[in-house]
Amino acid sequence: MHFGISTHLYHDQRLSRDHLAQVAGYGFESIELFATRSHFDYHDAGQIERLAQWLKETGLTLHSIHAPITDHFGAGSDGVSYSTASSDNGRRQVAVREAAAALAIARQIPARFMVLHLGVPGSRAASGDNTRAAASRSAEEICTLAEPLGIRVALEVIPNDLSSAQAVVTMLDRDFEGTSVGLCMDFGHAHLMGDIADAIEIAAEHLITTHVHDNRRREDDHLVPYQGTIDWPAALVTMRKIGYDGTYMMELANTGSPTAVLEEARRARQRIERALAD
Repeated sequence: MHFGISTHLYHDQRLSRDHLAQVAGYGFESIELFATRSHFDYHDAGQIERLAQWLKETGLTLHSIHAPITDHFGAGSDGVSYSTASSDNGRRQVAVREAAAALAIARQIPARFMVLHLGVPGSRAASGDNTRAAASRSAEEICTLAEPLGIRVALEVIPNDLSSAQAVVTMLDRDFEGTSVGLCMDFGHAHLMGDIADAIEIAAEHLITTHVHDNRRREDDHLVPYQGTIDWPAALVTMRKIGYDGTYMMELANTGSPTAVLEEARRARQRIERALAD
């Protein structure tokens, strides 16, 4: 098994080589790049070249690219949300174009997955943000762009009606049978929506990558595993039961300092490894 850290940990900062060196220094093997232009400008070829060099120097691999969900983050406020499921076709096309721009990273840096939100979390959704037909159309367009790059699209479990484990599996079976499209099991989001072990069972045949974090079932806190109320023994027994042997990608919030979070993440990793080995 492998463990990675999403650059979500540094989302409110411009990504730097020092950030990747920190991740590598705590023993993690890979990253997921959170593609927000205020964090990493995926439209800038020079930035992509620098990222390739940083990965080489730190020994990390680019496991996945998180498709853009906003135009900027930090500086006191979130930016404009991108919705792949917007009933407004102009807004939907903006989300698809930004995902396409982020996919272009893979022309220079190999990656395995693009993690994609269908719409926006229900708590932030405006009217028309989460339309099923628009979501399916966007996913199909993005998958068509990703396939020649060797990228598999992973539809993420997020807290809206389009993106429960069951809703994602239904879409995959109906619209993407015979393709390489799969599901990203987001542990924290599944916990907010119901029983995580049940969600893993439902997702089993389609689960290709993960987001690993915890919460107290009130807010999407992105805590280090074992700091919230997820039943990790039950979740991990179920992951072992379904035979998942892919990457556990920790998508954590900076709750104090990145180094403190990474130290906690290293300890959580050891607990997860022991649980999966037992």
